[in-house]
Amino acid sequence: MSRIQNTFTALKDKNRKALIPYITAGYPEANATVSLMHALVRGGADIIELGVPFSDPMADGPVVQRASEGALKNGIGLSDVFRFVREFRQDDPVTPVVLMGYANPVERIGQETFVRKAHEAGVDGVLIVDYPPEESERFAALMKAHEMDTIFLLAPTSTEIRMEKIGKIASGYVYYVSLKGVTGAASLNPDEVKAVIPSIRKHVAVPVCVGFGIRDGRTAQAIGLLSDGVVIGSRLIQVIENAEKNKKEADLEAFMLDIRRALDG
Repeated sequence: MSRIQNTFTALKDKNRKALIPYITAGYPEANATVSLMHALVRGGADIIELGVPFSDPMADGPVVQRASEGALKNGIGLSDVFRFVREFRQDDPVTPVVLMGYANPVERIGQETFVRKAHEAGVDGVLIVDYPPEESERFAALMKAHEMDTIFLLAPTSTEIRMEKIGKIASGYVYYVSLKGVTGAASLNPDEVKAVIPSIRKHVAVPVCVGFGIRDGRTAQAIGLLSDGVVIGSRLIQVIENAEKNKKEADLEAFMLDIRRALDG
């Protein structure tokens, strides 16, 4: 059983929902990534999604795009992302880490090499935005052989046929995109999420987590009532950007604690 599966089992036993924050590796400064990851855990993170910088992040809104561009300007590549996870693992052997990114960096080094290096670094799951389920059986098998989870996106436009295909190969959890658009949008409608979740659960056995448009405790709590967990990213990057240089970790932790309290409430 993976760290991700263990996490969801423990949360279910406590009747709690997963809080899954996203930050971009190498932003705003390369040497801040690991300390920001630890701040997320102190703030109540159950799983961390670590974004792999990419030059064309098509699913992301302006905030995450800016973070990705900044990380690339800082010289951050895939090898650095693996290094950040290894450093994080020195002090935290428990919190699952999911790499979230795009196919190009993976294909550049090859799927086998990517999966092996991710496993060696201590990664627990991978979400590749532009890996469709129809073309991901081999990748999912490689991941499973290395005891890591392959996580897929579902959207409001996903058909039940697509849900069924993802249900056959997804592990860890599925990430339901709560709205049509990109990350950071502010038009989240919990009633629309509520209408779709039953269809997803009919085809998908793993936990269902919801992201895009979650910006505060109120929306996190509303979505937590409907799902197994919430993903929050763009708002966290804004917190980091707006904080004074020596207060980024403290401000991030404080914001996370507010979300955690609301989600638990």
